[in-house]
Amino acid sequence: MQLQLIVAIIVAILAVVFALQNAVPITVSFLTWRFESSLALVLLITLALGILMSLLVSVPSMIKTRKIISNQNKKIRELESGLQKETESEREEEIESEESELPLG
Repeated sequence: MQLQLIVAIIVAILAVVFALQNAVPITVSFLTWRFESSLALVLLITLALGILMSLLVSVPSMIKTRKIISNQNKKIRELESGLQKETESEREEEIESEESELPLG
C-alpha cells in the first residue's frame, strides 16, 4: 500500500512539472468544436481518455476471467471433497477386510 502511495506521489510531481514546462496555449479543433487550453492540459486529458478507453475495453475480459477462475475453484473444491469421501470409504473397507481376516478368540 505504501509503495502505491509513493508511486502516486511521484507521478503527481511529474505531472506538475510537465504542466509547468508545457503551459503554451493551443487551440484544438474537431469538426465544429473548438477548445483552447494549455498544451499540458490537452495532453493530460488525452492521456486520461486513453486510460479510460483501455479500461472500458479490458473490463469485460477481466470479468470473464474472474468468472472462469471462480467456476474452476468451485470445481476443484467439489473434486477434492469427492476424493476425500472416496479415500475415507476405501480406508473403511480396508479396516473391515483386516478385521474379518483376524482370527476370533
